[in-house]
Order: sequence, then C-alpha cells, then structure tokens
Amino acid sequence: MAGRHWKLTPRQSIEQECRRRGRLDFVLACSRMLDGDDTDPGLIIALGGPPGMNLVERGLPEDLTYWLRVWAGRGLFWVWDDVAQQSVLDAADDVHWRVREWVAKIAGKHELVDAMPELHRLADDPVARVRTAATRAIIELA
Repeated sequence: MAGRHWKLTPRQSIEQECRRRGRLDFVLACSRMLDGDDTDPGLIIALGGPPGMNLVERGLPEDLTYWLRVWAGRGLFWVWDDVAQQSVLDAADDVHWRVREWVAKIAGKHELVDAMPELHRLADDPVARVRTAATRAIIELA
C-alpha cells in the first residue's frame, strides 16, 4: 500500500488517495485528522509518504503528532470541499506554527472569507512564515 505513494510528489499522492476514497471522503478524513484523529493509517501514509509510513510502523511519538495535522492541511490545500471549513478555522489556534501556516494557505487558495478574523490574528503570529502566509491570504481575499 505505502510503496505506491513513495515515488509521487505530495500533491500526486494526495490526488491518488482522493481518487481511491472519493473526494468527499478524502476531505472528511483530512478534516478529522486536522482535528486530531490519528486512527487512519492509510491516510497517514498517503499524506506523509515514507515519513508517514515510519510513523505508522513505529508508532507516533507525542511530540510528532503535529505532522499529521500539517499533512492534513496539505491534503485540504490540494483537495477542498466546504465541509472542511470549520476544521480549518479551528486549526488557526493550533499550537504548532506549521499547522497555522497551512490554515492561512488554505484560506487564501480556497477564498475562505469567513477566515478573515483568523487571518488578521495570524498576520501578527510570532512565526514569520505564518505571518507571511496570512498576509498573502488577506491580500488574495481583498
């Protein structure tokens, strides 16, 4: 199962998994993962490639669980449905900056006007990459 994803770019692997599951099921699975659900090894491998396979095989150390939320954000960046909007808005408060960065990227790409309050807050984030992504999203939505 995992090997089919290893020679693909993250986007290609995401698109392949989306075709396999169906668009809505893929988006819902990513939303659950963004919300903290780590019980879908197939999705972890599809989103994370070899690192995802390592996490599935060796177990998930608590200090690395944020990667699942990062990968879920990347999945939603490439494959979107509005059913994921609340999960994305909620993730704007994630403790890890990489997740917050994906929130801003998703909001800009998918024109999530309802994310403007979160984006304005993220534009003052302590991490430069989050601030940059949020500022770009605000400009895209303006």
